Amino acid sequence: MCNFLYIHIPFCISKCIYCDFFSVPFDKTLSEEYVNALCKELILKKQNIKFLKTIYIGGGTPTVLSEKSLSQLFKCLNDNFNFSSDIEITVEMNPGTLDELKIHTLIDSGVNRFSVGVQSFNDNELRFLGRIHNGENAHNTFKLLKKYNLENFSLDLIYGIPGQTMESWKFSLENAVNLSPSHISTYELTLEKNTTLYKLIKDSPNHFTMLDEDLIIEMYNFAIDYLSKNGFEHYEISNFAKPAFKCIHNLNYWDRGEYIGIGAGSHSFFNNVRTSNIMDINEYMNSINSNVLPIKESIVITPREELKEFIFLGLRKKEGINIKKLISSHLVNEKLLNALIKDFIDTGFLELKEDYLRLTQKGILISNTIIVKLFEKLEI
Repeated sequence: MCNFLYIHIPFCISKCIYCDFFSVPFDKTLSEEYVNALCKELILKKQNIKFLKTIYIGGGTPTVLSEKSLSQLFKCLNDNFNFSSDIEITVEMNPGTLDELKIHTLIDSGVNRFSVGVQSFNDNELRFLGRIHNGENAHNTFKLLKKYNLENFSLDLIYGIPGQTMESWKFSLENAVNLSPSHISTYELTLEKNTTLYKLIKDSPNHFTMLDEDLIIEMYNFAIDYLSKNGFEHYEISNFAKPAFKCIHNLNYWDRGEYIGIGAGSHSFFNNVRTSNIMDINEYMNSINSNVLPIKESIVITPREELKEFIFLGLRKKEGINIKKLISSHLVNEKLLNALIKDFIDTGFLELKEDYLRLTQKGILISNTIIVKLFEKLEI
């Protein structure tokens, strides 16, 4: 039985130029029909869930939903599932989509963790990214959250934005820390093929270029040092938390824990099978309304894939991979593993501490390269 639940709300007011997540323009009528379908899918998958330790509602922008739709969704959850006493319930939101009535609705529904997609406090950078808010809107959103004495809130920032400088990155980090969040995520802007940003870079290379790799590394290193000095633990490649405020839901992903995904384009991992839902809202709703699970793809995880996942997910965490667990799972033997990691340890990219193999700060900077080389050595 599974204890972790993800619900995908694909609606956005507008699509950001860098985003390749599944999202569609917000339509009130369509969103109400979609929430009806979400509730039906929850009931269809009810037998796979014993009680819930976390609920994560992501998107898209979940807070574009009306108060009525949000209340309906949480009523369905409360009526059909048991919650653990210390359940973590996260809702993603963007500045400009939140007001007092919506906060009341979320708090009354049991939401106790708020994740705000700020991305930058520099208005020029926000305009370039296609965000619907400005720096002032972001500050006002946090004033609103603090008005209700909410302490478990996170904010996202992006570095590596074309035109971004070290000074503007420091400005965003300083603004973020001054808002006293419990959690901060910093993501390097990546160029994904099916995005407006990719087209801009490809079609207008003289006007739009990605930042130099050395500057990106400098930004990342500064974030690690600055956030550490301000009381944030760097517990995952992109994530920093105050004591006791790590994201439990995301830690389950990195630990290869099971989870159930609900909604168009969502993913699940259950009984050693990874499934993905249909990515078309109308097809999704038609399937649900016919009492058929809207599964697009199912993949049974082989031992080879399990080993790959154990490595690349485990090394995302600052604590790293539990070597004893890896060996006891029979995914790899101890003698072979020690031989494979020796070079990486000798060159300072990996370190072994108290039965945990982890990336050093030097290794984190080229984590993808290290992981690929490990795969090559393991022949997986």
